[in-house]
Amino acid sequence: MVKEKPNSIRIYDSEGYRRRAACICVKNDLEDEVLLVTSSRRPDSWIVPGGGVEPEEDPAVTALREVREEAGVLGQLGRCLGIFENIEHKHRTQVWVMRVTEELPEWEDSRSIGRKRKWFTIAEALVQLAQHKPVQRSYLHSLLNTNPRRGASSPASSLHSHQIPTPIQLVTNSNSDPHFSKNS
Repeated sequence: MVKEKPNSIRIYDSEGYRRRAACICVKNDLEDEVLLVTSSRRPDSWIVPGGGVEPEEDPAVTALREVREEAGVLGQLGRCLGIFENIEHKHRTQVWVMRVTEELPEWEDSRSIGRKRKWFTIAEALVQLAQHKPVQRSYLHSLLNTNPRRGASSPASSLHSHQIPTPIQLVTNSNSDPHFSKNS
């Protein structure tokens, strides 16, 4: 079942890219496990929770709203990993790290479309995302590369050898993006 949002207005930047926001949900400061949700289009596939920015909504608020709706979790927003561009689908997604503080027993998408959530190690998540959302793998690589608590002996370097090329590029790694205009 595909999730439909009545009265949903898609917001685009000045270059025609759809504005999106997402969170990499983690359990702790080690950031060694991430929460993925089942896809609304392919319930046997796992994805990073996220969605479209609504009019007059700050992307950080969008990210928190989307993880509550799609994954049924609440938490504290951490660092911004950047804005990731998907050329094929023509959207730009601003991604944050969120430390989960509460997992709700049921949530909007679990009731309405039967969406599930599951914790994965980084290596497992990379495998899952490669099957349906290979672009989202770059979010995890950024998570690994920007975590100050992971030492030089972390498995991050070995994970890079399994990357597959995808049509994505990191546009910016700051909270202010010249591609996003409030009037877009």
